[in-house]
Amino acid sequence: MTGGTTGNVTLRKKQYRLSDTEAESLEIARHFIIGKLYNQRWMLERMTRENPMRIDVERFKQISGELKKYIEDIRQVGDLETLRGIEGQAANRYFLLFDQMILQQKSDFGFYGRNRRPPLDNVNAMLSLAYTLLAQECAAALETVGLDPYVGFMHQDRPGRASLALDLMEELRGIYADRFVLTLINKKMVTEKHFVKKESGAVILTDDGRRIFFQKWQEKKQEQIQHPFLGEKINWGLVPYAQALLLSRFLRDDLDGYPPFLWK
Repeated sequence: MTGGTTGNVTLRKKQYRLSDTEAESLEIARHFIIGKLYNQRWMLERMTRENPMRIDVERFKQISGELKKYIEDIRQVGDLETLRGIEGQAANRYFLLFDQMILQQKSDFGFYGRNRRPPLDNVNAMLSLAYTLLAQECAAALETVGLDPYVGFMHQDRPGRASLALDLMEELRGIYADRFVLTLINKKMVTEKHFVKKESGAVILTDDGRRIFFQKWQEKKQEQIQHPFLGEKINWGLVPYAQALLLSRFLRDDLDGYPPFLWK
């Protein structure tokens, strides 16, 4: 069931106008990706500090430096297609290190690259599910503040795709979803027994695996943090709403720019 459309029609009309202009879309989209790369760098740098004997520190520092350079490039980029290209290159470099961030159960949770539709291994099965949940929560947050989750600035419009929700979740992919999956593995909250491989080759969580995954996801949402821009304590689960609210304030000209979620 779907309720009636709510929200500020003036705000949505502003969103639609900006999304139809590449220059305006680019100015917003670059902040989403700067936030994404900044947070991924934070993850890599934290790994070098906390686990220097278990990872290739030099390799982590190298790719962290590359992500920093990508951020500088993004600040100067002149079109959306180039921005998408840089984002894709950065994602490939980041995921080269993902396997090293898996510190436990290595034989059962090897990561050899991102795959989806369907996921072909245990790690990708959990990443896909985490991204799906995060996208749904971003879409709900955007609806709540009066924005249309299907009209994005970086992701192109496509029937049935919540493009703005995918835009908004970019900065939270690593710091929220990826770290959540790594925690489940490294703390042995999920094990090989919680997965099953289908005849098609797709790997999915068992019923018990999904129960644990959803339970831990809800617990994660209740953890309290201090929002880096607002300076207020909120639950992790409210971060998508906080970012959607900041985006709406920017579109209403209450803020000079959209402040991405830069984790510290």
